[in-house]
Amino acid sequence: MVVFNVSKVETKPFDGQKPGTSGLRKKVKVFVQPHYLENFVQSTFNALSADKVRGATLVVSGDGRYYSKDAVQIITKMAAANGVRRIWVGQNSLLSTPAVSAVIRERTGVDGSRASGAFILTASHNPGGPNEDFGIKYNMENGGPAPESITDKIYENTKTIKEYLITDLPEVDITTIGVTSFQGPEGQFDVEVFDSASDYVKLMKSIFDFEAIRKLLTSPKFTFCYDALHGVAGAYAKSIFVEELGAQESSLLNCTPKEDFGGGHPDPNLTYAKELVVRMGLGKSDVNDPPEFGAAADGDADRNMILGKRFFVTPSDSVAIIAANAVDAIPYFSSGLKGVARSMPTSAALDVVAKHLNLKFFEVPTGWKFFGNLMDAGLCSVCGEESFGTGSDHIREKDGIWAVLAWLSILAHKNKDNLDGDKLVTVEEIVRKHWATYGRHYYTRYDYENVDAGAAKELMAYLVKLQSTLPEVNEIVKSARSDVSKVVNADEFEYKDPVDGSISKHQGIRYLFEDGSRLVFRLSGTGSEGATIRLYIEQYEKDPSKTGRDSQEALGPLVEVALKLSKMQEFTGRSAPTVIT
Repeated sequence: MVVFNVSKVETKPFDGQKPGTSGLRKKVKVFVQPHYLENFVQSTFNALSADKVRGATLVVSGDGRYYSKDAVQIITKMAAANGVRRIWVGQNSLLSTPAVSAVIRERTGVDGSRASGAFILTASHNPGGPNEDFGIKYNMENGGPAPESITDKIYENTKTIKEYLITDLPEVDITTIGVTSFQGPEGQFDVEVFDSASDYVKLMKSIFDFEAIRKLLTSPKFTFCYDALHGVAGAYAKSIFVEELGAQESSLLNCTPKEDFGGGHPDPNLTYAKELVVRMGLGKSDVNDPPEFGAAADGDADRNMILGKRFFVTPSDSVAIIAANAVDAIPYFSSGLKGVARSMPTSAALDVVAKHLNLKFFEVPTGWKFFGNLMDAGLCSVCGEESFGTGSDHIREKDGIWAVLAWLSILAHKNKDNLDGDKLVTVEEIVRKHWATYGRHYYTRYDYENVDAGAAKELMAYLVKLQSTLPEVNEIVKSARSDVSKVVNADEFEYKDPVDGSISKHQGIRYLFEDGSRLVFRLSGTGSEGATIRLYIEQYEKDPSKTGRDSQEALGPLVEVALKLSKMQEFTGRSAPTVIT
């Protein structure tokens, strides 16, 4: 057995190691600086209570992006130096973010051990490669992201750090399943490499009726397409969709995980999932007979995009439709939903379902950790974000493959009696029937990426100041469009957590209109450089005869108002957004 030694390394703080909504994300060239990753990891160990480090079991894996393999080795050496008892690594360092959460909550090691936390190596939907993005975040023993009380401590530690602990362990083989043991000053230290998919697949089989989905996927009338965008979802797609559910292997697109995501942008939306969008008949040129159902994942497989034949399902509608159908279509929810929740910028489609079904409803800031608190308290079963994140209380992260299986379950349920009939119930029919029942929330999001950070802050400050004079706001509104209703309330969203009483301020700027329309402005915490301004535009339509309009056409007047109200071009120099969803 290899014996290792522990050493202390002197270091100095780096500016800007403040974790965002999902950890620390920077360019690879920043992370590869000497001591940069080590400072953040040691600051994290120092922020945790001793019992979560010494003698503990931690998971270290991620989406496989460039620099992940190096980071796994560094974190393993530092974990051993800090008294961690064992590290679990997904084979080839691959574990989706939802799978990490599942592993923390569900897995028992070969020696009976259970994990108390995880370092997840991902920058989610951001590009990967030597000149692109890397990220790291810490998840707690409930499987969810570290709360602000921990991330604030981590940040404070990064500002004062003087030394970190590391061992002289040799490089550990993370390509082969098995346990490697070492001996250190405090005893044995183990690294267990395990199959990336098995625990997650087992959990999915306990939630959904795989036999019902298999009947749908093997029906000659049903065609299916899944695009992993060369992210870590590819490590699960073949196992679940082909081997368990009987889909054709040709229905899988870009399902080989790559360090640079094949040179693409692993963000499952209509702009970046180009190949899937074309295949589903939503490209500029029509294709002959697209599949009935299509879906895409992001880099770490926690996000999803749902498409029908020539039809896009907004994430806000998706979570509302899953909630409305969950009890009938998904065995896990057969005894009822505890409650539902959405992030503040997400459309109010879920609110209407909650009211109709008499469910507890919560509106929370952006960031999955806020849903986790509600779930741990037994208050929430299904939740979602407009940024293509959907999930439930089976884990404490959003879960892209779960959302796809939820939609396949709904389709299987709606078609259970007509798989041998002439025509299947389609994704589009399910959505349009939902609108007829609950009304439609026309919704779009404009992303202005890599905007000068100073200009972005000035724009947000201007919007806050403007809120104090609603008459002036309404003058601007009317000068832009006389057919838009007036603003009746404007504020900065603030959230008091009903579980722990913590208060989160400055969570987005809202302009609320008399007819239920909303404009929301936020600075995103998920970019690696510059600032991303997100503008959310929403209009509610109850009249069934008016729910079939083109979304961008219906929202055109509100878009004009939003751009004039915010002086977007004046502040940012941008005449158009980077991405529209």
